[in-house]
Amino acid sequence: MDRVIKAARSSGSLNLSNRNLSQVPDEVYRSTSAVGDDEKWWEAVELQKLIIAHNNIESLKEELRNLPLLTVLNVSHNKLSELPAAIGELTMLKSLDLSFNSILKLPEEIGSVTSLVKLDCSNNQLKELPSSLGRCSDLSEFKVSNNVIISLPEDLANCSKLMKLDVEGNKLTILSEKLIGSWTMLTELNASKNMLSGIPENIGSLSRLIRLDLHQNKISSVPLSIKGCSSLAEIYMGNNALSTLPAEMGVLSHLGTLDLHSNQLKEYPVEACKLRLSLLNLSNNSLSGLPPELGKMTTLRKLLLTGNPLRTLRSSLVSGSTPTLLKHLRSRLSENEDAEATTTKKEDVIAMAARLSIASKELSMEGLGLTGVPSEVWESSEVTKVDLSRNSIQELPVELSSCVCLQTLVLSRNKIEDWPSAILRSLPNLLCLKLDNNPLRQIPLDGFQAAPMLQVLDLSGNAASLPEHPSFSSLPQLQELYLRRMQLREVPSDILSLQQLRILDLSQNSLRSVPVEVKNLTSLTELGLSDNDISTLPPELGLLEPSLQALRLDGNPLRSIRRTVLDRGTKAVLNYLKDKIVEA
Repeated sequence: MDRVIKAARSSGSLNLSNRNLSQVPDEVYRSTSAVGDDEKWWEAVELQKLIIAHNNIESLKEELRNLPLLTVLNVSHNKLSELPAAIGELTMLKSLDLSFNSILKLPEEIGSVTSLVKLDCSNNQLKELPSSLGRCSDLSEFKVSNNVIISLPEDLANCSKLMKLDVEGNKLTILSEKLIGSWTMLTELNASKNMLSGIPENIGSLSRLIRLDLHQNKISSVPLSIKGCSSLAEIYMGNNALSTLPAEMGVLSHLGTLDLHSNQLKEYPVEACKLRLSLLNLSNNSLSGLPPELGKMTTLRKLLLTGNPLRTLRSSLVSGSTPTLLKHLRSRLSENEDAEATTTKKEDVIAMAARLSIASKELSMEGLGLTGVPSEVWESSEVTKVDLSRNSIQELPVELSSCVCLQTLVLSRNKIEDWPSAILRSLPNLLCLKLDNNPLRQIPLDGFQAAPMLQVLDLSGNAASLPEHPSFSSLPQLQELYLRRMQLREVPSDILSLQQLRILDLSQNSLRSVPVEVKNLTSLTELGLSDNDISTLPPELGLLEPSLQALRLDGNPLRSIRRTVLDRGTKAVLNYLKDKIVEA
């Protein structure tokens, strides 16, 4: 013990975990003032990191104030029933872990620790939280799960930098609109196992939310504003009282997991059949039938339906494989279901789109069967978005070059063969380019240099387009990259230098491994690896937790991770991998 404490005076870090301590040694509180005769006092440093987890400590002394430079304090898994007021004098503290104790109340003084970024109070006996926590305006990660808290103080609205909130397993009856409206940076919200009767109407303000877990509450409806949660990748709302779902959920284009088991749903909305889900759990509801359009959800790997009074499907289909069920549903679709039931002339639609673009700055000519774009549509050079998807266009119109304000160009599902370098160079403000599902020939080696400001690039379904060593490093601002169905056998090395990348989708390729260097993509929030040939994952991938919120692995012959771990979702997989890393 003496040797460890002595070493801490030179390193500034002290770890006394798992030592069966009943109290914190007095020498710890004295820090540098306890320098021995055989030590060089001028080389001693104040403690900055103190870990005393997994002991039997029942109290912390007020002398804690003698450690003013502490930035990390971990006293988890002890027998604390309270915290000393002196905690408020640790003004440099950034991370405080109080989990797995018996703390009944946090002192108001904790609000003076305004530097706090991470606070874990989970698995205690807290009935309420001090309003002073609202002064911790830098708080980014707050975990207070498995307590007996009835409500959250409104002052927490001041914690506008909050990214992860975990209030699972309490007695909350409401999440106030004031709080939700202030937490616009949230990427993860877990309020499962509470007594919530509803979801705040302004939930749509959480446009960065990736994971929403509200299972095991008393929620009866989902607000229409859910469509504003455009980043959602995982929704868990099992064990509630839902009877309907809003059609607006169908616009959540990033959603991969939707768990709605054990509710009272009577139907699944046709609009939600547009989702690109990999898991849909509708088990134990009141469904009597399914829309045949659900058969078009070909990304589904697992569709759970047991426990429903389904009368239109044979029991062997319900309990059988998902692909077989989807095929059956597709067979019930009308052969002409894709035909446009409209008498409106194409010319009128084009003219209307041109007029609307003058005011909206957006020109949409999607799905009009165009082989070229009429010159009369370019009535405004100030247009910021052009959508020409689902046509038969082979070459881009030269008029595009005059749209110098253009930020988004959608060319999905056309017949474009050549990379449009010349036009891209004339669009200095272009941020989003979607060229997926075109017969695109190989992109020139300097092709990406034509659009260096791109933040979103979709090349999916263009297997022949990438050169042997594509220079993605020419796109340093890239935040979203979609390379589905590209016949890739390995991850292009240049991708691993994209420090701002948030979404990387490499699904439906022939990847056999994931490079260790993926750990360098520290901004990554979504990683799609579905439907490849990956058998093992590098443990270093676990280092991307907690930033990586959605990891899609279905459709791979993974042998190194147990199915029970995979079924628990992204966080469980990342923590499993992290535990595999051998400490140096």
